[in-house]
Amino acid sequence: MKKKHLLLINFLLVPILAWTCSEQPTSSHIMPDGTQTTDSISPKGCSIPIGTIYEKEDSVTIEKLLQEVRELPSNDNRMLFFGKSFIGIPYVAHTLEKGQEEVLIVNTRELDCTTFIETCVALTVCDQKDIRSFAGFCNILCQLRYRSGIINGYPSRLHYFTQWIADNEKKGFVYEITHERTPFTAIQNQDIHYMSTHPENYSRLKGNSQDIKAIKEQEQEFKGIKVRYIPKNLLNQNAEQLSDIKSGDILALITSKDGLDTSHLGMAVWQKGKLHLLNASQIHKSVWIDPTTLYDYSKGRKSNLGIRIVRVVK
Repeated sequence: MKKKHLLLINFLLVPILAWTCSEQPTSSHIMPDGTQTTDSISPKGCSIPIGTIYEKEDSVTIEKLLQEVRELPSNDNRMLFFGKSFIGIPYVAHTLEKGQEEVLIVNTRELDCTTFIETCVALTVCDQKDIRSFAGFCNILCQLRYRSGIINGYPSRLHYFTQWIADNEKKGFVYEITHERTPFTAIQNQDIHYMSTHPENYSRLKGNSQDIKAIKEQEQEFKGIKVRYIPKNLLNQNAEQLSDIKSGDILALITSKDGLDTSHLGMAVWQKGKLHLLNASQIHKSVWIDPTTLYDYSKGRKSNLGIRIVRVVK
């Protein structure tokens, strides 16, 4: 078994700040609606966040990809490049559930649908900011995965994708594609509560009343919020009709399951005029581009209602 790189820390010193850098210059993004966001991204002088768990293979893979992407033409799709780079990597669930303390975990050897997307987004942001180090990648990943980019126990992780979108829009990393026109003809009324009402399904929540309370409070922040999405019956349209969706976009599959907002994440890939899903598949046990169109994929899953679209800010 390969030796894990685990930095020893005193866990009484939480919260753990995502940024452990000597400099923190700001950068600005203009969002599609014209608003400007400012975030603190430091490509220089970063160190790996305290307590991060990873293996040497992970750091090698990340830095290799961040060098390889430099050879691509400037107009090539970075998200798609990174997504396809992980094709064949095994699907493994619960890779973030290590131990009893919440620390940053980097695992490029085993991916689930969420860690696959987070890894690809972090790599894309790193490339945009000319961050080529593993330490820099870890800091970006930490920003993406945790509320306000700060690790402060299990509830600080962005567990629901609705929370993930909102938090990372504020940070200027991503934005949601949505409007009141076709094909966004369906509305989801947010009522996320699955984690707080089923704590027995989460090893870190069992018997932990304090964290369950914190999770419940976070869930309530989104209660009643309405989001527009593309219903699955419209996913059989062509690329022109679904022009809001670009290859490399994050697709969040809306679910009818009580208490949840989404059931699966993947990446949009257009092939021969049809929309497909590049994803870490539990059924097929690896990252792959599903040869079935997304329309047929969704049609075969009764609980799937449609999709939300999220794009990395350029």
